[in-house]
Amino acid sequence: MSKRNFVFKGLYIVAWVIFVGLCIEAGGLIVNFFFSLYRPEFVPNLYQKLDLSEMYERSKWAFFSIYSFILVISILKAVLFYVVIRLVSKINLSKPFSNFASRQISQISYYTLSIGLLSYLARETAKKMQDQGYIIDTLNHFWADSQAFILMAAVIYIIAAIFSKGVEIQNENDLTV
Repeated sequence: MSKRNFVFKGLYIVAWVIFVGLCIEAGGLIVNFFFSLYRPEFVPNLYQKLDLSEMYERSKWAFFSIYSFILVISILKAVLFYVVIRLVSKINLSKPFSNFASRQISQISYYTLSIGLLSYLARETAKKMQDQGYIIDTLNHFWADSQAFILMAAVIYIIAAIFSKGVEIQNENDLTV
């Protein structure tokens, strides 16, 4: 096994571990959401003890908007790593410039940008809600890394553009041979 294949196997395993962790987090948050609506007395015993019952009683709009941000961001992170797993598992290292790889890398950049923008929007919404007296200190870790995701999306988009050009060049070379 070459060093490159060994690294890709390692990345594949790490991507799966992260994906499973993100799926567990998203699933736990979904369960928390339904328990907070139907059985709020159990919420302190659930995943991350995400108790927004005070917010729910004060304003249902605020509760649903904040929880929507939390759920969508966590689900998008899981989907992002699913796309990464598909890319790492199906890429052909002897001929990496393929339409499949180019599409997957573009999707990764779009998901990363979506996570970054939604995280930023959620953070700004939370700041405005905090100014109105809502207690949201426990929620900051859900959208603390919005700028990192936006910057990462730009870098990945550049890589996707390079891959797209690489596919064009490789197809031209295949036609001339």
